Amino acid sequence: MQHRKHLTLDRQRGISLTGLILGLIVIGLAAVVAIKVIPSWLEYRSIKDGIVRVKEEGGSVAEMQKAFDKFADINNVTSLRGRDLVITKDGGEPEISFAYQKRIEFTDKASIVIDYDGTTDPSGVVAASAE
Repeated sequence: MQHRKHLTLDRQRGISLTGLILGLIVIGLAAVVAIKVIPSWLEYRSIKDGIVRVKEEGGSVAEMQKAFDKFADINNVTSLRGRDLVITKDGGEPEISFAYQKRIEFTDKASIVIDYDGTTDPSGVVAASAE
């Protein structure tokens, strides 16, 4: 004969209303932060792609800055302009670096500051951070 487990109403399982509310608050706050931060990160990724394209096109420093400005206008990049790029030609081949801060406001008194930087230099040294 099989033994059946008896369900008792004494021991309830599941989440309480308080636990549910607290869980939803945590998920909501994480969603708000993600909604605010993701556009900034996407812009940063676009800037990194832009400096790679500008380096491939080549040209003088002024031509590369103008090319980046065109790229920024097309891709809705507002945090950085061509004049903000650090372009060096140490080994004959140009290397492009950038560094900037993005402040993301949540309320009047609360904000997040994110430091972004990038380079086309294979060594990974960002020339803009040395300044």
